[in-house]
Amino acid sequence: MKNNITGTFKRGATVGTVTLGAMALLLTGCGQAPAPSGGNASGNAGAADYLGCIVSDSGGFDDQSFNQSSYEGLKKTVADTGIKMKEAQSTTKADFEPNLNQMTNAGCNLTFTVGFLLADATKKVATADPKSHFAIIDDSSIDLPNVKPIVYDTAQAAFLAGYTAASASKTGKVGTFGGINIPTVTVFMDGFAEGVAYYNEKNSKDVKVSGWDVASQQGVFTNTFDIIQEGTKATNNLINDGADVIMPVAGPLGKGAGDAILAANKNGKDVKLVWVDSDGYLTAPTYKSILLTSVIKTMGDAVESIVKDDLAGKYSATPYIGTLANGGVALAPFHDLDSAVSADTKTQLETIKKGIIDGSIKVESKSSPKK
Repeated sequence: MKNNITGTFKRGATVGTVTLGAMALLLTGCGQAPAPSGGNASGNAGAADYLGCIVSDSGGFDDQSFNQSSYEGLKKTVADTGIKMKEAQSTTKADFEPNLNQMTNAGCNLTFTVGFLLADATKKVATADPKSHFAIIDDSSIDLPNVKPIVYDTAQAAFLAGYTAASASKTGKVGTFGGINIPTVTVFMDGFAEGVAYYNEKNSKDVKVSGWDVASQQGVFTNTFDIIQEGTKATNNLINDGADVIMPVAGPLGKGAGDAILAANKNGKDVKLVWVDSDGYLTAPTYKSILLTSVIKTMGDAVESIVKDDLAGKYSATPYIGTLANGGVALAPFHDLDSAVSADTKTQLETIKKGIIDGSIKVESKSSPKK
């Protein structure tokens, strides 16, 4: 097997098969915003009077995924700069606008809204309060001078995860499913499937993808980010279809996927998990023993950088786009399953990463942010 991988990977061919149906949409719960918490007194000039705020989507700040990573990024910014912080946790879509209004009424200098689903509420509140600054994670649809999009080309890192998954598969089939069919979900699934196809092309293999088809943009969706059991069901269906490496792209439903894999492995299976958004080895340690790798968005770093720019009077509504080149997205270490990835594959992954960064390997998704 050659270590030197170059060339261009083109989309368009069908990748894998779609074998499962979609499931029902259900969002539940209510949200409440606690009082602000103070930072240390030794931060930047003006930091003591600066209030940084954050509103979660329905997954909440303990989702072990992108809400949690963003929240922890703002908490770290409090420690590093001495700003104050206020948070509002949403558990249903109906919470979004009231929670955002609480932030503006509290006098927040900059409010982070976490997730594509908050776009409508963010646009409405930001339009009504043009003097306040906002930053929305995983959405670029709002064109306002006081709203900064924070988006990620996760297809690039997911491409590496797909290549890794294909190399580690013993059944010749890997799987993925999404929460809701939205661009910030399908961008992962596109990259993953294309990475599998690239592995097949370079290694003369025929690893299949269950749960997503790039050409038709159709696949398996639970239609919820909230009902953990739906993640378990989707994962069991993929395992029954023969997949032995599975990447859920469904926020907290990753826990349902992990539970299903742990149970299957107790019954003689050998299935591995790919986490998304954060390094699951750190944020979801229950699944350490089955975690092959994670597709990371370094949301905490972006949060801190944007707050510091705002403190320095350099706020801009120009979108932040996370890529492999700027470290905004990454493939996590293999941790306890390092031995499941051969030295040859690791060398290939480094070559592929360089190729994606220099443009010699094209990773293209309809859902990638426009650069």
